[in-house]
Amino acid sequence: MTQPASPARPATSKTTSAGPRPRVFRPDVRTLSLVGVLAVLVLIGGITQPDSFLDTNNVQLILTQASVIGVVTVGMTFVIISGGIDLSVGAIVALASVWATTVATQDYGFAGILFTAVVVGVGCGLVNGLLIAYGGMVPFIATLAMLASGRGLALQITDGKTQTVSVESVLKLGERDAYILGIPPLVLVFAAVTVIGWLVLNRTTFGRRSVAVGGNAEAARLAGIDVRRQRLYLYLLSGLCCGIAAFLLIVLAGSGQNTNGNLYELDAIAAAIIGGTLLTGGRGTITGSVLGVLIFTTITNIFALNNLQSDVQEIAKGAIIVAAVLVQRRTSTTTS
Repeated sequence: MTQPASPARPATSKTTSAGPRPRVFRPDVRTLSLVGVLAVLVLIGGITQPDSFLDTNNVQLILTQASVIGVVTVGMTFVIISGGIDLSVGAIVALASVWATTVATQDYGFAGILFTAVVVGVGCGLVNGLLIAYGGMVPFIATLAMLASGRGLALQITDGKTQTVSVESVLKLGERDAYILGIPPLVLVFAAVTVIGWLVLNRTTFGRRSVAVGGNAEAARLAGIDVRRQRLYLYLLSGLCCGIAAFLLIVLAGSGQNTNGNLYELDAIAAAIIGGTLLTGGRGTITGSVLGVLIFTTITNIFALNNLQSDVQEIAKGAIIVAAVLVQRRTSTTTS
């Protein structure tokens, strides 16, 4: 009676030992492939414009430009992993930037600008979260409404005019004298947000709950997770990232405009998809999303240095997005 059971044990151990291996190594392969794509782009840039592309000033420029959209992408990655979407991030960045650069706000100096940008971002995220989590609205519709409202309010505040920043402590952050070991402060903020985002997603209960909600919301609810509250927190996080990005954009541009953050939502979603985040939720990485941001920013820089038209650049971006989605589908079907 005991002998028939013994052959079954090796078979079970084989399936369990063989099953997880692809799941363990696949994210590393995906990350390495993104690093490879970035390396190829750097090689192309070095060959086509060897004097300007590899120049220290240009590398700093690429990283600085990637910082603003990169912070937004970190928040977007969390939202998409949970099975949601946020089309309002660009409008929130615009609204936060113009609200934080009004004359009344600038009277409070550096702290007033930073505080206002963050509060406006979190406030917009709160509205999105309440509408989606407790109002039962579809994320696409709720954030689309915020996109329209945010852009309209930003236009009303500025009356279509550029609001110049006069606070010296804010402007100095964008100057070369503020660089730390040759690294712009904006890049350091982006790096800090990336590290914190990675730790939250991979080392905290909040991150595990976000993945669980995106994988199967009903199963997560039965497991004791408050799905509605988790979704609210995620949109608050996205709004917080938009507020931080708005402040970085103010430092970078030295002004606030209602056109700020134009198409940031599409760039952030595209970067997250390139990085391996599933639009259906349940899987994604901060590292991959950041690499996606760097890839798109590098492409933009290469096209600008070679005086290529922007329409060709957008076609190249679209092709990369399609290729990434096809790879995702192939990977998911292989896993299933």
